[in-house]
Amino acid sequence: MKKTILGMTFIVVLCSLHLYGQTWSAFKRLTWNSGVSHAPSIATNTGNGIYMVWQDSSPGNREIFYKCSTDKGNTWSGNKRLSWNSGSSESPSIAVDSSNNIHVVWRDFSPGNYEIYYKRSTDGGITWSGITRQTWTGSNTLPPFIAVDSGNGIYLVYADSPKTNLEIYYKRSTDGGITWSGNKRLTWNSGSSKSPSIAVDPSNGIHVLWQDYTTGNYEIYYKRSTDGGITWSGITRQTWNSSVSYDSSIAADSSNGIHVVWADTKSGNPDIYYRRSIDKGNSWSGITRLTWNTGASREPSITADSGSGIHVGWQDETPGNYEIYYKSSSNGGSTWTGITRLIWNGGGSTVPALAADSSNGIHVVWTDETPGNYEIYYKNRK
Repeated sequence: MKKTILGMTFIVVLCSLHLYGQTWSAFKRLTWNSGVSHAPSIATNTGNGIYMVWQDSSPGNREIFYKCSTDKGNTWSGNKRLSWNSGSSESPSIAVDSSNNIHVVWRDFSPGNYEIYYKRSTDGGITWSGITRQTWTGSNTLPPFIAVDSGNGIYLVYADSPKTNLEIYYKRSTDGGITWSGNKRLTWNSGSSKSPSIAVDPSNGIHVLWQDYTTGNYEIYYKRSTDGGITWSGITRQTWNSSVSYDSSIAADSSNGIHVVWADTKSGNPDIYYRRSIDKGNSWSGITRLTWNTGASREPSITADSGSGIHVGWQDETPGNYEIYYKSSSNGGSTWTGITRLIWNGGGSTVPALAADSSNGIHVVWTDETPGNYEIYYKNRK
Protein backbone atom coordinates (compact mmCIF):
# COMPACT_ATOMS: atom_id res chain seq x y z
CA MET A 1 0.00 0.00 0.00
CA LYS A 2 1.32 3.47 -0.83
CA LYS A 3 1.21 6.25 1.74
CA THR A 4 2.20 9.86 1.13
CA ILE A 5 3.83 11.59 4.07
CA LEU A 6 4.83 15.23 3.88
CA GLY A 7 5.21 15.05 0.13
CA MET A 8 7.19 11.80 0.09
CA THR A 9 5.86 8.43 -1.00
CA PHE A 10 6.58 5.35 1.07
CA ILE A 11 5.65 1.74 0.46
CA VAL A 12 4.12 0.32 3.61
CA VAL A 13 4.03 -3.44 3.83
CA LEU A 14 1.24 -4.68 6.07
CA CYS A 15 2.28 -7.98 7.51
CA SER A 16 1.02 -10.04 10.40
CA LEU A 17 3.35 -10.92 13.22
CA HIS A 18 3.27 -14.42 14.65
CA LEU A 19 4.17 -15.17 18.23
CA TYR A 20 3.80 -18.72 19.49
CA GLY A 21 0.89 -19.37 17.15
CA GLN A 22 -0.89 -16.08 17.81
CA THR A 23 -1.25 -13.44 15.13
CA TRP A 24 -1.16 -9.68 15.31
CA SER A 25 -3.53 -7.88 12.99
CA ALA A 26 -2.47 -5.20 10.56
CA PHE A 27 -2.78 -1.75 12.10
CA LYS A 28 -5.95 0.31 11.65
CA ARG A 29 -6.04 4.07 11.53
CA LEU A 30 -8.88 5.25 13.78
CA THR A 31 -8.86 9.02 13.25
CA TRP A 32 -8.63 11.38 10.26
CA ASN A 33 -8.70 14.76 11.97
CA SER A 34 -7.43 18.23 11.13
CA GLY A 35 -6.04 18.69 14.62
CA VAL A 36 -3.71 16.72 16.86
CA SER A 37 -5.17 13.45 18.15
CA HIS A 38 -3.20 12.35 21.20
CA ALA A 39 -3.12 10.51 24.56
CA PRO A 40 -5.42 7.54 23.84
CA SER A 41 -6.81 5.38 26.65
CA ILE A 42 -8.48 2.01 26.03
CA ALA A 43 -10.75 -0.39 27.94
CA THR A 44 -12.76 -3.54 27.19
CA ASN A 45 -16.07 -4.89 28.51
CA THR A 46 -17.17 -8.42 29.43
CA GLY A 47 -18.18 -9.17 25.84
CA ASN A 48 -16.79 -8.00 22.51
CA GLY A 49 -16.69 -4.29 23.25
CA ILE A 50 -13.58 -2.09 23.03
CA TYR A 51 -13.78 1.54 24.09
CA MET A 52 -11.30 4.32 23.43
CA VAL A 53 -10.98 8.01 24.38
CA TRP A 54 -8.40 10.60 23.42
CA GLN A 55 -7.78 14.34 23.32
CA ASP A 56 -8.20 16.14 20.01
CA SER A 57 -7.48 19.74 19.00
CA SER A 58 -9.63 19.65 15.85
CA PRO A 59 -12.36 21.88 17.40
CA GLY A 60 -9.78 24.63 17.95
CA ASN A 61 -8.83 23.71 21.49
CA ARG A 62 -8.32 20.27 23.00
CA GLU A 63 -11.52 18.32 23.63
CA ILE A 64 -12.26 14.72 24.65
CA PHE A 65 -13.48 12.29 21.98
CA TYR A 66 -14.70 8.69 22.12
CA LYS A 67 -15.20 5.76 19.79
CA CYS A 68 -15.86 2.06 20.18
CA SER A 69 -15.88 -1.33 18.52
CA THR A 70 -18.53 -3.95 19.31
CA ASP A 71 -16.78 -6.76 17.41
CA LYS A 72 -13.34 -6.94 19.05
CA GLY A 73 -11.79 -4.29 16.87
CA ASN A 74 -12.89 -5.42 13.41
CA THR A 75 -15.00 -2.30 12.83
CA TRP A 76 -15.25 0.97 14.72
CA SER A 77 -17.89 3.61 15.31
CA GLY A 78 -17.52 7.21 14.27
CA ASN A 79 -15.96 9.76 16.61
CA LYS A 80 -18.16 11.08 19.41
CA ARG A 81 -17.26 14.33 21.11
CA LEU A 82 -17.62 14.19 24.91
CA SER A 83 -16.62 17.74 25.94
CA TRP A 84 -17.48 21.26 24.79
CA ASN A 85 -15.46 23.40 27.15
CA SER A 86 -13.92 26.85 26.94
CA GLY A 87 -10.60 25.56 28.24
CA SER A 88 -8.35 22.73 27.15
CA SER A 89 -9.72 19.26 27.94
CA GLU A 90 -6.94 16.68 27.90
CA SER A 91 -5.32 13.45 29.17
CA PRO A 92 -8.44 11.25 29.42
CA SER A 93 -8.60 7.89 31.19
CA ILE A 94 -11.34 5.29 30.61
CA ALA A 95 -12.64 2.26 32.52
CA VAL A 96 -15.59 -0.13 32.02
CA ASP A 97 -17.32 -1.72 35.02
CA SER A 98 -18.86 -5.20 35.40
CA SER A 99 -22.25 -3.88 34.22
CA ASN A 100 -20.56 -2.51 31.07
CA ASN A 101 -21.00 1.10 32.15
CA ILE A 102 -18.28 3.37 30.77
CA HIS A 103 -16.46 5.91 32.95
CA VAL A 104 -14.19 8.69 31.67
CA VAL A 105 -12.10 11.26 33.54
CA TRP A 106 -9.81 14.00 32.27
CA ARG A 107 -8.25 17.28 33.32
CA ASP A 108 -9.76 20.55 32.11
CA PHE A 109 -8.56 24.16 32.04
CA SER A 110 -12.04 25.69 31.76
CA PRO A 111 -12.03 27.14 35.32
CA GLY A 112 -8.76 28.99 34.56
CA ASN A 113 -6.62 26.21 36.04
CA TYR A 114 -6.58 22.45 35.50
CA GLU A 115 -9.27 20.54 37.42
CA ILE A 116 -10.59 16.95 37.11
CA TYR A 117 -13.86 16.27 35.27
CA TYR A 118 -15.91 13.08 34.82
CA LYS A 119 -18.75 11.66 32.74
CA ARG A 120 -20.26 8.23 32.17
CA SER A 121 -22.43 6.17 29.84
CA THR A 122 -24.80 3.42 30.99
CA ASP A 123 -25.76 2.23 27.50
CA GLY A 124 -22.48 1.34 25.87
CA GLY A 125 -21.57 4.86 24.80
CA ILE A 126 -24.79 5.70 22.92
CA THR A 127 -25.75 8.43 25.38
CA TRP A 128 -23.70 10.15 28.07
CA SER A 129 -24.32 11.91 31.34
CA GLY A 130 -23.54 15.54 31.87
CA ILE A 131 -20.03 16.48 32.98
CA THR A 132 -19.29 16.36 36.71
CA ARG A 133 -16.46 18.44 38.11
CA GLN A 134 -14.44 16.40 40.64
CA THR A 135 -11.89 18.89 42.04
CA TRP A 136 -11.81 22.51 43.17
CA THR A 137 -8.15 22.86 44.06
CA GLY A 138 -7.27 26.26 42.62
CA SER A 139 -3.96 24.78 41.47
CA ASN A 140 -3.16 22.67 38.41
CA THR A 141 -4.03 18.99 38.73
CA LEU A 142 -2.03 16.58 36.62
CA PRO A 143 -3.60 13.89 34.40
CA PRO A 144 -6.02 11.59 36.28
CA PHE A 145 -6.32 7.81 36.11
CA ILE A 146 -9.43 5.73 36.76
CA ALA A 147 -10.17 2.11 37.68
CA VAL A 148 -13.26 0.11 38.66
CA ASP A 149 -13.93 -2.84 40.97
CA SER A 150 -16.22 -5.86 40.56
CA GLY A 151 -19.25 -3.97 41.87
CA ASN A 152 -20.16 -0.30 41.60
CA GLY A 153 -16.89 1.12 42.89
CA ILE A 154 -14.99 3.66 40.80
CA TYR A 155 -11.58 4.91 41.89
CA LEU A 156 -9.68 7.98 40.76
CA VAL A 157 -6.09 9.12 41.41
CA TYR A 158 -4.24 12.23 40.34
CA ALA A 159 -1.37 14.50 41.38
CA ASP A 160 -1.95 18.03 42.63
CA SER A 161 0.12 20.84 44.16
CA PRO A 162 -2.20 22.87 46.39
CA LYS A 163 0.76 24.08 48.46
CA THR A 164 4.42 23.65 47.56
CA ASN A 165 5.00 20.35 45.75
CA LEU A 166 3.00 17.70 43.96
CA GLU A 167 1.27 15.02 46.03
CA ILE A 168 -0.97 12.04 45.15
CA TYR A 169 -4.70 12.29 45.81
CA TYR A 170 -7.56 9.80 45.60
CA LYS A 171 -11.32 9.81 45.50
CA ARG A 172 -14.03 7.21 44.93
CA SER A 173 -17.64 6.56 44.05
CA THR A 174 -19.51 3.59 45.52
CA ASP A 175 -22.64 4.00 43.40
CA GLY A 176 -21.34 3.83 39.85
CA GLY A 177 -20.38 7.48 39.53
CA ILE A 178 -23.56 9.12 40.81
CA THR A 179 -21.95 10.55 43.93
CA TRP A 180 -18.28 10.91 44.92
CA SER A 181 -16.26 11.11 48.10
CA GLY A 182 -14.10 14.04 49.01
CA ASN A 183 -10.45 14.12 48.00
CA LYS A 184 -8.10 11.97 50.10
CA ARG A 185 -4.41 12.78 50.22
CA LEU A 186 -2.18 9.69 49.89
CA THR A 187 1.33 11.21 50.14
CA TRP A 188 3.12 13.71 52.39
CA ASN A 189 6.58 13.77 50.83
CA SER A 190 9.33 16.38 50.67
CA GLY A 191 9.76 15.78 46.91
CA SER A 192 7.25 15.88 44.09
CA SER A 193 4.96 12.84 43.80
CA LYS A 194 3.35 12.56 40.37
CA SER A 195 2.19 10.39 37.46
CA PRO A 196 0.12 7.88 39.44
CA SER A 197 -1.43 4.76 37.94
CA ILE A 198 -4.08 2.59 39.59
CA ALA A 199 -5.30 -1.02 39.47
CA VAL A 200 -8.02 -2.97 41.31
CA ASP A 201 -7.57 -6.67 42.07
CA PRO A 202 -10.35 -9.34 42.04
CA SER A 203 -10.75 -8.94 45.82
CA ASN A 204 -11.34 -5.21 45.29
CA GLY A 205 -7.98 -4.22 46.71
CA ILE A 206 -6.81 -0.88 45.31
CA HIS A 207 -3.19 -0.45 44.24
CA VAL A 208 -1.52 2.86 43.38
CA LEU A 209 1.92 3.40 41.85
CA TRP A 210 3.74 6.68 41.17
CA GLN A 211 7.13 8.35 40.71
CA ASP A 212 8.56 10.36 43.59
CA TYR A 213 11.44 12.85 43.88
CA THR A 214 11.86 12.66 47.67
CA THR A 215 15.29 11.01 47.46
CA GLY A 216 16.69 13.64 45.08
CA ASN A 217 15.95 11.63 41.94
CA TYR A 218 12.73 10.03 40.75
CA GLU A 219 12.01 6.59 42.23
CA ILE A 220 8.90 4.39 42.03
CA TYR A 221 6.63 4.14 45.10
CA TYR A 222 3.49 2.13 45.91
CA LYS A 223 0.65 1.92 48.39
CA ARG A 224 -2.61 -0.01 48.66
CA SER A 225 -6.01 -0.19 50.30
CA THR A 226 -7.86 -3.40 51.16
CA ASP A 227 -11.14 -1.73 52.20
CA GLY A 228 -12.19 0.29 49.17
CA GLY A 229 -9.98 3.25 49.92
CA ILE A 230 -11.15 3.97 53.46
CA THR A 231 -7.74 3.19 54.94
CA TRP A 232 -4.36 2.84 53.24
CA SER A 233 -1.09 1.06 53.87
CA GLY A 234 2.18 2.83 54.34
CA ILE A 235 4.27 3.67 51.31
CA THR A 236 6.48 0.95 49.80
CA ARG A 237 9.48 2.06 47.80
CA GLN A 238 9.92 -0.04 44.64
CA THR A 239 13.26 1.20 43.24
CA TRP A 240 16.61 2.27 44.72
CA ASN A 241 18.54 3.79 41.83
CA SER A 242 20.92 6.71 41.37
CA SER A 243 19.29 7.11 37.95
CA VAL A 244 15.77 8.24 37.02
CA SER A 245 12.83 5.80 37.39
CA TYR A 246 9.64 7.07 35.76
CA ASP A 247 6.71 6.33 33.37
CA SER A 248 5.32 3.64 35.70
CA SER A 249 2.24 1.48 35.01
CA ILE A 250 0.42 -1.09 37.18
CA ALA A 251 -1.95 -4.02 36.58
CA ALA A 252 -3.67 -6.66 38.72
CA ASP A 253 -4.18 -10.24 37.48
CA SER A 254 -6.98 -12.75 38.11
CA SER A 255 -5.10 -14.33 41.05
CA ASN A 256 -4.54 -11.05 42.95
CA GLY A 257 -1.02 -10.71 41.59
CA ILE A 258 0.20 -7.14 41.15
CA HIS A 259 2.49 -6.26 38.25
CA VAL A 260 4.41 -3.03 37.70
CA VAL A 261 6.60 -1.69 34.90
CA TRP A 262 8.54 1.52 34.48
CA ALA A 263 11.31 3.15 32.45
CA ASP A 264 14.73 3.53 34.05
CA THR A 265 17.95 5.20 32.92
CA LYS A 266 20.33 3.15 35.06
CA SER A 267 21.68 1.35 31.97
CA GLY A 268 22.57 4.69 30.34
CA ASN A 269 19.48 5.13 28.21
CA PRO A 270 15.90 4.40 29.25
CA ASP A 271 14.96 0.71 29.37
CA ILE A 272 11.86 -1.08 30.67
CA TYR A 273 11.92 -2.84 34.04
CA TYR A 274 9.39 -5.03 35.84
CA ARG A 275 8.58 -6.50 39.23
CA ARG A 276 5.59 -8.28 40.77
CA SER A 277 3.84 -9.25 43.97
CA ILE A 278 1.98 -12.58 44.19
CA ASP A 279 0.38 -11.76 47.56
CA LYS A 280 -1.62 -8.58 46.89
CA GLY A 281 1.29 -6.25 47.47
CA ASN A 282 2.54 -7.65 50.81
CA SER A 283 5.93 -8.64 49.37
CA TRP A 284 7.68 -8.07 46.06
CA SER A 285 9.99 -9.92 43.70
CA GLY A 286 13.33 -8.69 42.55
CA ILE A 287 13.52 -6.39 39.55
CA THR A 288 13.52 -7.90 36.04
CA ARG A 289 14.93 -5.96 33.11
CA LEU A 290 12.71 -6.39 30.02
CA THR A 291 14.65 -4.47 27.35
CA TRP A 292 18.29 -4.11 26.25
CA ASN A 293 17.92 -1.63 23.40
CA THR A 294 20.25 0.97 21.93
CA GLY A 295 17.46 3.55 21.74
CA ALA A 296 15.23 4.97 24.46
CA SER A 297 12.46 2.61 25.62
CA ARG A 298 9.74 4.63 27.35
CA GLU A 299 6.04 4.97 28.22
CA PRO A 300 5.32 1.31 29.09
CA SER A 301 1.71 0.16 29.47
CA ILE A 302 0.91 -3.11 31.23
CA THR A 303 -2.22 -5.25 31.30
CA ALA A 304 -3.13 -8.71 32.60
CA ASP A 305 -5.49 -11.12 30.86
CA SER A 306 -8.00 -13.45 32.53
CA GLY A 307 -5.45 -16.26 32.77
CA SER A 308 -1.77 -16.01 33.64
CA GLY A 309 -0.80 -13.69 30.81
CA ILE A 310 0.96 -10.37 31.44
CA HIS A 311 1.39 -8.01 28.49
CA VAL A 312 3.60 -4.94 28.11
CA GLY A 313 3.80 -2.42 25.28
CA TRP A 314 6.06 0.62 25.01
CA GLN A 315 7.53 3.15 22.60
CA ASP A 316 11.09 2.49 21.47
CA GLU A 317 13.51 4.75 19.62
CA THR A 318 15.90 1.98 18.57
CA PRO A 319 14.87 2.09 14.85
CA GLY A 320 15.72 5.82 14.68
CA ASN A 321 12.19 7.02 15.40
CA TYR A 322 9.76 5.84 18.05
CA GLU A 323 7.90 2.62 17.21
CA ILE A 324 5.67 0.38 19.33
CA TYR A 325 7.16 -2.78 20.85
CA TYR A 326 5.64 -5.59 22.91
CA LYS A 327 6.54 -8.55 25.07
CA SER A 328 4.56 -10.90 27.29
CA SER A 329 4.67 -13.54 29.97
CA SER A 330 2.36 -16.57 29.95
CA ASN A 331 3.13 -17.55 33.56
CA GLY A 332 2.37 -14.48 35.62
CA GLY A 333 5.70 -12.75 35.06
CA SER A 334 8.06 -15.63 35.90
CA THR A 335 9.53 -15.75 32.39
CA TRP A 336 9.13 -13.51 29.35
CA THR A 337 9.06 -13.83 25.58
CA GLY A 338 11.45 -12.02 23.31
CA ILE A 339 10.59 -8.53 22.09
CA THR A 340 8.12 -8.12 19.22
CA ARG A 341 8.12 -4.97 17.11
CA LEU A 342 4.53 -4.06 16.25
CA ILE A 343 4.95 -1.07 13.92
CA TRP A 344 7.13 -0.04 10.95
CA ASN A 345 5.88 3.49 10.21
CA GLY A 346 7.60 6.53 8.74
CA GLY A 347 6.51 8.79 11.60
CA GLY A 348 6.87 8.52 15.35
CA SER A 349 4.54 6.06 17.10
CA THR A 350 4.17 6.94 20.79
CA VAL A 351 2.25 6.56 24.07
CA PRO A 352 0.75 3.08 23.59
CA ALA A 353 -2.13 1.91 25.78
CA LEU A 354 -2.99 -1.80 26.19
CA ALA A 355 -6.10 -3.69 27.27
CA ALA A 356 -7.00 -7.39 27.39
CA ASP A 357 -10.49 -8.68 26.57
CA SER A 358 -12.44 -11.53 28.19
CA SER A 359 -11.07 -14.02 25.61
CA ASN A 360 -7.48 -12.91 26.30
CA GLY A 361 -7.21 -10.90 23.13
CA ILE A 362 -4.80 -7.96 23.39
CA HIS A 363 -5.70 -4.53 22.06
CA VAL A 364 -3.24 -1.66 21.54
CA VAL A 365 -3.84 1.99 20.64
CA TRP A 366 -1.23 4.70 20.17
CA THR A 367 -0.57 8.12 18.68
CA ASP A 368 1.12 8.17 15.29
CA GLU A 369 2.48 11.09 13.24
CA THR A 370 2.94 9.06 10.06
CA PRO A 371 0.10 10.91 8.23
CA GLY A 372 1.86 14.25 8.81
CA ASN A 373 -0.06 15.09 11.98
CA TYR A 374 -0.83 13.00 15.02
CA GLU A 375 -3.62 10.44 14.61
CA ILE A 376 -4.79 7.42 16.64
CA TYR A 377 -3.93 3.90 15.42
CA TYR A 378 -4.90 0.44 16.63
CA LYS A 379 -3.99 -3.23 16.31
CA ASN A 380 -4.82 -6.43 18.15
CA ARG A 381 -3.76 -9.98 18.81
CA LYS A 382 -6.71 -12.38 19.14
